[in-house]
Amino acid sequence: MILHPDINPILFAVGPIAVRWYGVMYSLAFLLGWPLLKIQARRMGLALSKEELGDFLVWILGGVILGGRLGYIIFYQSTYYLANPWAVFRIWEGGMAFHGGLIGVAIAICIFAKRKNIHCLALGDLVSPVVPVGLFLGRIGNFINGELWGRTTDVPWAMVFPHGGPYPRHPSQIYEALLEGVLLFAVLWWMGRKKQKWGVLFGTFLVGYGCCRFIVEFFREPDAHLGLLSLGLSMGQWLCLPMILSGVILIYWAVRRV
Repeated sequence: MILHPDINPILFAVGPIAVRWYGVMYSLAFLLGWPLLKIQARRMGLALSKEELGDFLVWILGGVILGGRLGYIIFYQSTYYLANPWAVFRIWEGGMAFHGGLIGVAIAICIFAKRKNIHCLALGDLVSPVVPVGLFLGRIGNFINGELWGRTTDVPWAMVFPHGGPYPRHPSQIYEALLEGVLLFAVLWWMGRKKQKWGVLFGTFLVGYGCCRFIVEFFREPDAHLGLLSLGLSMGQWLCLPMILSGVILIYWAVRRV
């Protein structure tokens, strides 16, 4: 059994302004994603200038924040936020949903693609190999915050989290960081070395993330106010199923497309 290091979620504070680890991880994800995005654009042969790539990154950031926040509110905490509407803006306290962020990014990609007259699937393929970097850092941020812990277990690496009661639990944030972050990045970055048909990389991302998240949810503690839903699956698993199906259909369509 291992004790969680119980790291202060605030990295440092200057007067009333607090810089939190979670926000730092988001910022670091975009700093690291920028050079990777340029490399991927060059590998794909996309005619986007440095300024256009910068604009695209800003659109992606907006999609992640708005979509992730709205997704969390709709999928996980709608009752709470209806009773406390001003809490919607307290994003520094956490409360982001990946599936909502994905929808937000998809909308941002479609709008940007139309403005720049680029196929939206090309932009989806562009960003897909870079997203796992943000997923890895986001899960590390969850671990630092001591949140989204796993179910109770007796495995040797089980961890006691400061807010998770006295029982040892799976460090599910680390599982997700390794699968959704490291493994998915390795697969997509390797695939991105060669030019793929539009939609293949994006479809692979959808299937890869969906499968990784679906598996890890068996080790992750369900949200207390939701518990397990139909068929003993969590909300995260139910949201992953249409994601996986969409990815399979997209890959099939992209490969068969002339």
